[in-house]
Amino acid sequence: MPIRWRLTLFIALAIGAILLVLVMALFYLLKDALFTNVEVTARGRAMKAAKDIRAGETLHKDDVEELTLDGVFVIVRDGKGRVLPESVHLPPGGGARDTVWRKALNSGERAWGKAEISSNDPAYIYAVPVDPPHGPARVVEAGKSYKPALEVVQDVRAILATGIGVAFLLSIGGAYLLARTALRPVEAVTATAREMGERDLGKRLPVANPNDEIGRLTTTINGLLARLDAAFSRQRRFAADASHELRTPLTAISGHARMLDEWALDGDKQTARRSVGTIRREAGKMRGLVESLLTLTRGDEGAPMKVGRYDLGAVGKEATETARAAADGKVSVEFVPNEHEIMATFDRERVMQVASILLDNAVKFTPEGGSVKVRVEEEDGSVALAVSDTGVGISEEQLPLIFERFHRADPSRSEGGAGLGLSIARQIAESHGGQIRAKSTPGTGSTFTLLLPRNGPGSLTSSERPTEPSA
Repeated sequence: MPIRWRLTLFIALAIGAILLVLVMALFYLLKDALFTNVEVTARGRAMKAAKDIRAGETLHKDDVEELTLDGVFVIVRDGKGRVLPESVHLPPGGGARDTVWRKALNSGERAWGKAEISSNDPAYIYAVPVDPPHGPARVVEAGKSYKPALEVVQDVRAILATGIGVAFLLSIGGAYLLARTALRPVEAVTATAREMGERDLGKRLPVANPNDEIGRLTTTINGLLARLDAAFSRQRRFAADASHELRTPLTAISGHARMLDEWALDGDKQTARRSVGTIRREAGKMRGLVESLLTLTRGDEGAPMKVGRYDLGAVGKEATETARAAADGKVSVEFVPNEHEIMATFDRERVMQVASILLDNAVKFTPEGGSVKVRVEEEDGSVALAVSDTGVGISEEQLPLIFERFHRADPSRSEGGAGLGLSIARQIAESHGGQIRAKSTPGTGSTFTLLLPRNGPGSLTSSERPTEPSA
């Protein structure tokens, strides 16, 4: 069943239940009030008549008129229950079915009850024993028929039943309109969402009222769509960039394979050797690119880490020695030793990979004769590995983009790199709950700092945890 009809049914049933309770309460209160009025009237007339007779007085015309107002009848009986002439406005049958008087006569106390003075005509009887100074009167009764009150109750019941039926139908209609109005924004959101596809993620769902629950939900979905749009854009750009990067070595490999096929078979060993070298070099580039893509994919999927307690200084020193050997004396690569160990919890292999990426970039973009220095320090609940160089630097407008995948600030100086190193480094840092900061001055050099929480991923407080990588 659609939500609209469920809401309509729920609201209508709730309103119907409330109306039913109110109508039933009103009905029974009215019925009780009418019946109580009958009984109070009969009791009052019986007491007045008994008082007059007990005093030895006869019921005068004025007394009779007052006593018989509203259809009240007064019956005066002797000690044997016979009706005496003082009785006024006798009911049909003379009250032969009345037995209340006998209770009053036998007990000497007032008695009351209901009796059918005629067919289908119940009445309330109130009997008072009397002992006049003269005369046979022994019991005075006053009674009043319930029939007028019952007729009013029946009329009111019919009116209330009709009213509650009409009110229930109106509540169904009102509930339907209310549910329709409340769910109209949902229908608009549904219609817009149905028209959206992967290519239409730039669209946003309409927000009728941003302050109600549906508006807040729609705003949240719009935020999700914005993130999905950005993710799809990055994915498409990533696929395009990866295709471009893979096409270059594949073109070289295909071309040299064709040269081998056309020339090497004729005994041109030099051409064959050159083509084989190119194929190997380009295949190595492809292997490195594929490995980098696999590393990024594993990081995106949240691959488990082998976390342990290690000295970050030892990692920095080992990475420095490897980078110094690769630099082959063209660039000075130094590690600034620490007075004590800088212990932290991290995945040693991955942090070593970050240090190697930062050092490789520093050496690559530092002119011959320049220097690269590595420092490891403690910093407010975190540990830091900083790589500084005297290289070409990065311009201010390029600095925020350097961690994007396949981004290269200076493609002409990339020396075969695919632009994935810093993306991998940032991903590893973030998987540890840390970040990478970058500072650079063109023509002077750059400093990249890896920050890691001392006690491992998730150990930073909300005030210490970085919101996004600084660049």
